[in-house]
Amino acid sequence: MTAPISARTGTTMMRRKVRKSSDRPWTFYVLASFFALYVIALYGPMISIYILSFQDVQGGLVFPMRGVSLYWFNELIMQTRAGDVSGAFSRSMYLAVSVTVITVVVSFMAGMAFRRRFRGDTIVFYLMIASLVAPGLVLGIGIGLGFNMLGIETSWYTSALGAQLSWTLPFGILVMFAVMSRLNNDWEEAARDLGASRAQTIILVILPILAPGLIAVALFGFTLSYDEFARTLQTAGPLNTLPLEIWSMTLNVTSPSLYALGTVSTVVSFIIIGVSLGSIVMLQRRSAARLNNAK
Repeated sequence: MTAPISARTGTTMMRRKVRKSSDRPWTFYVLASFFALYVIALYGPMISIYILSFQDVQGGLVFPMRGVSLYWFNELIMQTRAGDVSGAFSRSMYLAVSVTVITVVVSFMAGMAFRRRFRGDTIVFYLMIASLVAPGLVLGIGIGLGFNMLGIETSWYTSALGAQLSWTLPFGILVMFAVMSRLNNDWEEAARDLGASRAQTIILVILPILAPGLIAVALFGFTLSYDEFARTLQTAGPLNTLPLEIWSMTLNVTSPSLYALGTVSTVVSFIIIGVSLGSIVMLQRRSAARLNNAK
């Protein structure tokens, strides 16, 4: 008797699954089709650029491909027909790292300061995020004109740095506010009860707890700076950053070396994102292991 009953039960469950899949409304299929078209439209051009960057020397900017090689990547290194790609890449990296460090430090200090109310805190908060309202190109033009009026030459490490900080700092501060909202004051009080000073409490208690959030702020600041174009266009001075170099290559270079540069830039971005996310996962696992050992 057991075998027939189990067979009937299995048949009934299969019928229910078929009914559930067939009873889906037509809107489900419309939304699924729309999402598939959205993914194709979003990633299709990017994938095409990555594939075309591996064209042979006879290849062009469109399909069909004429051979497969790393010729155009070698063109970027040798800079025979491309621009100052290596210099622009190094400047973008230096600038992004500087912006990241300043964004993390200032965002952490702002998050610590705004944990308690003080007179004029609302005005200070809105002044910090006011630059998000202004268009990036207009803000960059204003900073460039301000430097010229003061007789200071614009460059990627002065005026461009300030222009990008006007973009990264508000985002970093907003992320840090969300992170700080989950910080329990009891942990600080416990550290003080054990004799820790203010500096020891910050270094040994607060920073380890907020480390994943600080990494998120750093990732935010780096990616925004590394890819920034509008605020850098009028403030970088005579030397281009990587986004400006890519833009200038679209005006002068008509070869797959432009696609190769886009592929390299994307790979670098994914590596940085992967390292950041891996660091967050490692910190979370280490915290979980410490809690298990403490128990």
